[in-house]
Amino acid sequence: MRFEIEFFGHENIRSTHKKTIEITKESHLSLRGDCIIGVNASSSCFDLPSGLKEKLQDPRSKIQCSIKVSNFEFNVAGKGHPDLTFAHKEDIVIRKSNFVCPRTLAVHCDKASDLIPREMIKLLQDPSQRGTFTITAE
Repeated sequence: MRFEIEFFGHENIRSTHKKTIEITKESHLSLRGDCIIGVNASSSCFDLPSGLKEKLQDPRSKIQCSIKVSNFEFNVAGKGHPDLTFAHKEDIVIRKSNFVCPRTLAVHCDKASDLIPREMIKLLQDPSQRGTFTITAE
């Protein structure tokens, strides 16, 4: 199962967090949001299709998240978790840890925002820049 979310850049994107990556439906971003890579996202955890949510709750599921910006693509592999609730109406967070909260989409991910190529981040610091966050669950 595959689902795409469109998001936009913001001048305060830093992408330096070592444990998470986040996109948000919110339009404002402070410099403290160092894991956020996109704002004005078209979907949050709450908005995901029910079939995808079921797959993401299976700990055997292999989750692939792809972030595309212009000619750049960054891929992250993670796992599902049975305690995922997808209740958050603004955010999506993928995590290297096993921590679960209403914003969590996947756990045990192999990368975080600090590893996203700086060329991609430079593009995402332009508010007119569009990106795509694609979730694939098998």
